[in-house]
Amino acid sequence: MRLYHHPISLNARRAVMTALQLDAAVELVFVDLRAQENLKPQFLQMNPNHRVPVLVDGDFQLWESRAIMQYLADKTPRQTIYPTDVRARADVNRWLFWCSQHFTPAIGILNWENFIKPMIGRGDPDPLEVKRGETLVAEFATVLDAHLAPREWICGSALTLADLSIAAALGCAVAAKAPVAQYANLQKWFGSVQRLEAWKKTQTGAAT
Repeated sequence: MRLYHHPISLNARRAVMTALQLDAAVELVFVDLRAQENLKPQFLQMNPNHRVPVLVDGDFQLWESRAIMQYLADKTPRQTIYPTDVRARADVNRWLFWCSQHFTPAIGILNWENFIKPMIGRGDPDPLEVKRGETLVAEFATVLDAHLAPREWICGSALTLADLSIAAALGCAVAAKAPVAQYANLQKWFGSVQRLEAWKKTQTGAAT
């Protein structure tokens, strides 16, 4: 299997972390986004959305980071990060969808305004958009913080795909100036994720 990624992509990072956590037999293939390799015909044949990550397994091509996470887990015998029990799996899926629909987009607003726009010369942050992002991050961080109060991991006592997915979104929190430092339960849990080898190996492109 080959996993096409770029270390600056939070979506790619969650897929790479999953591969590392599972010790999956995956070849990591660097896609140079600055050189717009993701817009070349050979990449667009794999993903017409021109985004990383993309997983290629023989003649099967899969995009969308959380779908890749689930696929890698299902391909790994005796894995424990994506439970097979119907209710336990539904709980993990719930947080994967929550991350996709709510938490990641909220942080994404601040990441764009406070980090990416200045980096690529697109002007100063828009105060209205920054305020909107801060409001949304606060709303959803409050939900996550309260949920984590009695829990070590998001879905209970064991690490799951939900933790890897949501933590990846927080990977840009400092650069994005996302207001999450005051959430004690969230920060305690995030510290646990940051101690994982899968997190350390994907920090600042270490997995390329």
